[in-house]
Amino acid sequence: MEKWKEISAQLKKDGCTKVKLAVVDLEGVLRGKVMSIDKFLSIAEKGFGFCSVVFGWDIEDKAYDNVSITGWHTGYPDMDACVDLTTYRRIPWDNDLPFFLADFSAPDENKALPVCPRSLLKGIINKSHNLGYKPLFSQEFEWFNFEVKPDELSKNGFQQVKPLTPGMFGYSILRSSLKKEYFNDLFDYCLQFNIPLEGLHTETGPGVYEAAIKYSDILTAADRAVLFKNSVKEIAYQHGIMATFMAKWTETLPGCGGHIHQSLWDENETVNLFYEEDDLLNMSETMKSYLAGQLYCLPHILPMYAPNINSYKRLVEGAWAPTTLTWGVDNRTTAFRVIKGAASSTRLETRVPGSDVNPYLAMSACLASGLYGIEKKLPLNTAPTIGNGYREFKYGIIPSSLQDATVQMRSSELAFELFGQEFVEHFCKTREWECREFATKVTDWERKRYFEII
Repeated sequence: MEKWKEISAQLKKDGCTKVKLAVVDLEGVLRGKVMSIDKFLSIAEKGFGFCSVVFGWDIEDKAYDNVSITGWHTGYPDMDACVDLTTYRRIPWDNDLPFFLADFSAPDENKALPVCPRSLLKGIINKSHNLGYKPLFSQEFEWFNFEVKPDELSKNGFQQVKPLTPGMFGYSILRSSLKKEYFNDLFDYCLQFNIPLEGLHTETGPGVYEAAIKYSDILTAADRAVLFKNSVKEIAYQHGIMATFMAKWTETLPGCGGHIHQSLWDENETVNLFYEEDDLLNMSETMKSYLAGQLYCLPHILPMYAPNINSYKRLVEGAWAPTTLTWGVDNRTTAFRVIKGAASSTRLETRVPGSDVNPYLAMSACLASGLYGIEKKLPLNTAPTIGNGYREFKYGIIPSSLQDATVQMRSSELAFELFGQEFVEHFCKTREWECREFATKVTDWERKRYFEII
């Protein structure tokens, strides 16, 4: 109540006439609207209705024909949504327009929609808190930037695009100065929009940047990650640039990672429960079981880390993305990288997600599977990989296609245990739809290979 009074008073004092409000769909895409200040003030406390179609269509707004939660059979009614007043911020590149996130829940009944990604994560966070753990997370993203406008890109068939900068030059101070106005706006605007970056630099590949978002509590981390991707695209538009967070935009270059850093702390956020001074690797038993849980659960829930057809083009050998069920200490060829450090910095990096991931789902997968390992007291039986993780096959390999991964998740009792039947069934049906859509399309590769010769 006090938070609401403070925000509403500030909006009125500043003479705001409109507010931007957004929810997040299963793909991790913001869906929202701009509404008048009067309308917003009337719904901010008591909740509002938002069209259920955001869970009934794919990334191109094509209606699913295989889901039950909403569809033609329901008439696509509104679903209860609730504004999260703690997400309030101003958009500095859009005249300081007030902005809020919402999720699908009924404030009076305290009931969340099972397929809402943000609500799913909040439920797992509650479980973590009940167990006495406060998760601190952060995500880092790699993405490509091109000097092209949306209409030009579509006209060119998403080909013949000019990268923002030429050549392969990771960590380049020189290359980042080529488009310094865009580069500086990214860093400065993100900070003003409450997405503080720890670092921003060029990566290996023409026009590639990488950003590491400052760590925070896990819900804030997921909010920042989702808002970061959308913010980059909006800021890029203003500079005549298009940014893509595809996991793999071309087979000739490395893909784009969306690695997730994580640790568990006590409820006062004073003790890192992953750190053990007397352990050879400074890993506590809690951290070892957390890691064991992620290793064990990964094949059962992989679509939450790799949700798209394109995601699996990144998960190939020698492309800075993992292919085996491995972990190592500061090893970037494994699925899980233990970062050994001081009590303040010891953490786990999950390297499977690409930049195309839905941060709420990926972080839900990390935390739920880690807590599973702790609750089951799973031992860390696998040895750390030293050297090339791509060649370490004895612990298993990561499924290599969305279809295989979805079949495994759909039939997994463990997935249902972690996330509930309604979410798993709906999510897997949307991934099955994605596979079906791809299977019906004739690709450029097929035309080039078969058109004349076959």
